[in-house]
Amino acid sequence: MLKLAHLPARAVLSVSGEDRIVFLQGLVSNDVALAGPGRAVWAALLTPQGKYLADFFIFADADRLLLDCEREQAPMLTTKLSRFRLRSKVVVAETGLAVSVAWDGTPALPPDAIAAPDPRLAAAGLRILSAEPLQSEANAAEYDRHRLLLGLPDGTRDCEPDKTVLLEAGFDELAGISWTKGCYMGQELTARTRYRGLLKRRLVPVTSDAALPPPGTVLLHEGREVGVMRSSADGLGLAVLRLDHLHGTLDFEGRTLQARVPDWMQLPEKPGQPDAPA
Repeated sequence: MLKLAHLPARAVLSVSGEDRIVFLQGLVSNDVALAGPGRAVWAALLTPQGKYLADFFIFADADRLLLDCEREQAPMLTTKLSRFRLRSKVVVAETGLAVSVAWDGTPALPPDAIAAPDPRLAAAGLRILSAEPLQSEANAAEYDRHRLLLGLPDGTRDCEPDKTVLLEAGFDELAGISWTKGCYMGQELTARTRYRGLLKRRLVPVTSDAALPPPGTVLLHEGREVGVMRSSADGLGLAVLRLDHLHGTLDFEGRTLQARVPDWMQLPEKPGQPDAPA
């Protein structure tokens, strides 16, 4: 049955001007030029040191690019992107557009809507930008459970600014990185992490028969710290775990949980070893 939900925690920024594609291309992890009618691009903005700062979905609309981002990060992104303009002919501004998602079916959309499949996974559904929130058959909490079942990260709820490395959060498998488009801010660490096989931890789905603990809760295995809890809803969640502790029972506050590695996630045969070539 079709599910449609408005996401009030999301906002939409506009990047307009004749240099908009070249401008963003040098800043974000994915190929901005791939955004087009019916196709969105998922990308991250990194610190100069290669650590996560923000992520967003990029839509192309006539003479502007639209960034579907976290509402709480919108002012920061507007300010930071504007500072990077230098001599580029671009203007960054908030738009007031609403973000909705649809899954398990395709809804009828208003004429002004801009929509594209979620570029991370087909099962995630459709992302929709519109002037007004769409009438919903579901709500943001239902969508949260849907994306947790799929193991998809949700911005700063799951990725820690100035700390997370993109490959830890699945950006490679989930089509959030271009390895061919050329340089962007923070690219060196991202590439080095991939080609030298430096990953020691991953953001993975976890489940429990009990309500999961809040973000930041330390997770243990036989009394040893092996991970940290991130976002959750009921008994579904995501946690950053050491690769050598993805199997077996984990403990938190006298209760237990299990890691659940989704089909899309590629793990090295041995922790700390390079993944197979793409």
